[in-house]
Amino acid sequence: MEMEMEFTATSSFAYQFAKSEVLPLVDVMPEVTCGQPFRLKDLSFKVVDDKLTSEQRQMLVGQREGKTTPMRSLIRFWALTIATSTQRYVPLGKGMFRKETEQDFDESAVIDAAFDDDEDVEMDEFGGSVYAFTFPSIFKHDQPSPIKVGKTVGDVQKRVFDQCKCSAVFEQPQILGAWQVKRVGPTELAIHNVLKARGKWREDAPGKEWFDTTIIEVEAILKFVGDGM
Repeated sequence: MEMEMEFTATSSFAYQFAKSEVLPLVDVMPEVTCGQPFRLKDLSFKVVDDKLTSEQRQMLVGQREGKTTPMRSLIRFWALTIATSTQRYVPLGKGMFRKETEQDFDESAVIDAAFDDDEDVEMDEFGGSVYAFTFPSIFKHDQPSPIKVGKTVGDVQKRVFDQCKCSAVFEQPQILGAWQVKRVGPTELAIHNVLKARGKWREDAPGKEWFDTTIIEVEAILKFVGDGM
């Protein structure tokens, strides 16, 4: 099958390919339209293997903290992340999904999806810190306000200040909290997924990690994630 996008060995391509090529084709697969549980990983790989060459699938893409991930695995990772955060399918846990029904949304299943079935993604699997920061001029103590939730395997303060150096910000960031976790990537993703499911994601903000939330809400989600590990 011919690929519509021009291939580049970048994370941006993997994200856009998962969003505009993989998931739309998965949507119409018989395994999905029949309403029965399906493994998103397997169906995503079907599309990737059909549209990319073997060489393209095996290309390594640079990630944060100096790690690399094969393009095939990175696309699958983004397909899972996008599908989960947008509630495209109903997450059943252990990498399984089904077509959406009128059943209530289950936040615990969204958290499970962030931790399950990611054994072939060689990134963000180490212990590290999840952190939350904002800026004094936009922070409100008594109501939701813009807060960035991120992760690092290094020093939190250095990570936050390095990020702010790269943007046109004229005030010092305010770190609201930092928490040591065993699996920093899935933990951060689980928090993001729950906040997105609650409609807290700021799509217009620079970067993809800003939410209209409170530090109390972030801590409550983190505790819920930790209790379920």
